[in-house]
Parts: sequence; structure tokens; C-alpha cells
Amino acid sequence: SELIKTADGGQISLDWFDNNDSSYYPDASTRPTVLLLPGLTGTSKESYILHMIHQSETLGYRCVVFNNRGIAGEELLTPRTYCAANTEDLEAVIHHVHSLHPSAPFMAAGVSMGGMLLLNYLGKTGRDTPLMAAAIFSAGWDPSNFSVLLFRHRQMLEKLFDMDLVMKARTVREFDKQFTSVMFGYRSIDDYYEDASPCRKLKSVGIPVLCLNSVDDVFSPAHAIPVETAKQNANVALVLTSCGGHIGFLEGIWPRKCTYMDRVFKQFVQAVFEHGNKIFSM
Repeated sequence: SELIKTADGGQISLDWFDNNDSSYYPDASTRPTVLLLPGLTGTSKESYILHMIHQSETLGYRCVVFNNRGIAGEELLTPRTYCAANTEDLEAVIHHVHSLHPSAPFMAAGVSMGGMLLLNYLGKTGRDTPLMAAAIFSAGWDPSNFSVLLFRHRQMLEKLFDMDLVMKARTVREFDKQFTSVMFGYRSIDDYYEDASPCRKLKSVGIPVLCLNSVDDVFSPAHAIPVETAKQNANVALVLTSCGGHIGFLEGIWPRKCTYMDRVFKQFVQAVFEHGNKIFSM
């Protein structure tokens, strides 16, 4: 684990799997690196993250997990958390990881809110990023579970917010109106939602991105998936399944171990790292 400081005095927790026993890439300076972004309150301990790390290990790659502020047991040093629209912390992490291994091929994978955050970053940066490519799984956002984080860091957050009022929120919209949109300086809740939606930014994505969604995902229903927008950007590919739920994609009568999402992740990162130059020149 590693803690890095942010410009505003906060801290971000990174969990590394260096894979120093890699026989495919024994040179650490050029070992391909995958940055993993968990969901809303997720950490490096989530099963889907551990599956990605395992898949990367078999291929000889290095992984680093980006834990959002206040997550993974870390204390908030400032009264600021995170949201899908604000990419400052992610930008700091990407710069930090790349600076440590500037010669290593580098890509990222985001799940649920982590996927939204990654897409918003890519829409903002275009081709101006050290990432070669990105994979997005079950992009969607449900802040209703955020209250767990608020209880844990209430004393710090009370420096800026009326937490009694925030905790009275009974809907996602009420919560975002009283807390998220205020924290990040939006004039209204609608302004925040517009900025948080990666749909508007897809046209600006400048590197290859693979997005896997299930049309029965309750957090990202079929009508909300930006199929037509994605068609306008040759860098973006949408893979849609008829079932799979939210971060599910289980396979077989007795689903165990590997899922369809795991297989897509493994095949995509391997294609990017081992055949990227050929693919990108097609």
C-alpha cells in the first residue's frame, strides 16, 4: 500500500501488486501496468478487482488499485470526498504511476462508478494521456450506499456541511443536492448530473476504449446506454449482453471463478499490451 498526497492536503491510497515474479516481464521498468478503479465504495478487496489482478498475474502484468479518499480504512484529512465528475484525484494518480514507470505500457480499467470516472477523465484529456487504452465495466452510479462513508467521516465533513440535513436525504437526488453538488461547487443538482454523465464526453475520447454493459443492469438501463454516440467515435466500442446485471456476467449452470467480464478483461488487456501497435494501426 502507498499513500500519496494531493494538492489540497488530502491523501489517496494505492494498493500495488508488482508481480515481481513475472517470468514474461522480469524487467520491472517495462512491465505492463494496469490501473484498476473499483466502484462507488469499492476497494482492492472487491472480488471483481481480485479477479482482474489474478488475470493480470497470469499474463505477467503489474496492477495498482486506486482507492478513493476515505476508502480502504484511510482517514479524510480534508472535508472532501469524491464524485464521478471530478477527475483531479484520478489525474494525480495516473501522473504518479506513470512517473514511477515511464517506460512501462500503461492502461486502466474502471468498474461501475470507477468506469464513469475513467470515462470522464478520458473525455477531458482526449489523446493527452499516458494510458494506451481503457476497459469500462458496468458503467453506472448509485450514490445511495455513500452514507456509510459519511457516518465514518462525519466529524471532518461537519466542518463544511450541515450533516444532520445531509443525512435526512431519502432519495439519491436529495443526497446529491445537499451534499455532492455543494461539495464540488455546482450551481444546481442538474448541473452536477450533466457534468457527471460520461455520455456527453464519449465523442472526445482519444484512445481505444472497450465498454461492457448488460441491458438488464438496473443502474444502467438499456435506454441510457449511449449506443448512437459511441458509433460516432471509432475509439469507442460497446459490448452489450442481454443479461449479466450489475458487475455480474456469471457463466454456466454452476458459475464459479471466471466470469464473462473476467474473460473480456483478460483478452482486451492482452491484446492491447501484446498486439497494440498492430491493432492501433489498422
